[in-house]
Amino acid sequence: MKKVVVIGGGTGQSALLRGLKQVEDIKLTTIVTVADDGGSTGRLRSDLHIPAMGDIRNVMMALAESETIMNTLMTYRFDSNCGEMSGHNLGNIMLSALTVKSNSLIQAIVDLSNVLKVKGLIVPSTLEDVTLCAHMEDGSVVRGEHNITEAHRKVREVFYEPVVPANPKALEKIAEADYIIIGIGSVYTSIMPNLIINEIKEALCNTKAKVIYYCNCMTEEGETDNYSMEDHVRAIDRHLGKNIIDIVVKANDPIPEDLLANYDREHATVVDMKEEDHDYVVLQMPLLSFETGTVRHDAAKVRDSFRKILEEY
Repeated sequence: MKKVVVIGGGTGQSALLRGLKQVEDIKLTTIVTVADDGGSTGRLRSDLHIPAMGDIRNVMMALAESETIMNTLMTYRFDSNCGEMSGHNLGNIMLSALTVKSNSLIQAIVDLSNVLKVKGLIVPSTLEDVTLCAHMEDGSVVRGEHNITEAHRKVREVFYEPVVPANPKALEKIAEADYIIIGIGSVYTSIMPNLIINEIKEALCNTKAKVIYYCNCMTEEGETDNYSMEDHVRAIDRHLGKNIIDIVVKANDPIPEDLLANYDREHATVVDMKEEDHDYVVLQMPLLSFETGTVRHDAAKVRDSFRKILEEY
């Protein structure tokens, strides 16, 4: 049984996991960022001084065995008529309550994963209450994951201040991995918050695993404006200080023109491959779904793409 570690955060990581959990004969671990500080997650972090719960909740739902009433409760968000509860996500509150009760984020994840019958292990990249910072191209420094996203200024690099210790379990799983998957997701605010932790960076640079990057299909305003596929890979290499990616998986589905027009209004464009020669293998294959009126990765296509990788690499 192959050991597969997925590193990321946000909705992109959840989309990957919905497909990967359907792959037979793999032991799945997902390493998740806890740098989110917006919305319900940010309010709970501020009030309780605990790591961010939002991305953990998202991947927990993605890896849940089946739909139950608990799944519905985990995604419920209180509306604007609920006073101080307005905007809070019930799943975030449940995870936070379990963390405070047991004084352990790890125990909270284990307890709720058992209830939801989660397939795989969910591992926060750090157990600290962290603040992500960014050096912007204009020379300014922005602090806070939400503020980096909202700044709408080009990011040069992200970092933590002070230095953040890695979760030992994350290091253990990276060391054991046969395959390490990075992506999909916001490069600087979902993926990098895991990779820039010094011990994780060192573990990735020394891994014997096959490292696979599932590339974003659309750019993001303020993070990856006008980025090509190669630019995404170079951003990861730059933060790690080493070229570690063996395979890049890129969607080749034709995107409907009306959807492209919608994304153009949001200053987002298709991530293209611009160069012919690469130090890594590029696999182009169908990965996308357009059923929701947006460009999203399709779970079944992700499943099939990784089965192909397991067969050939």
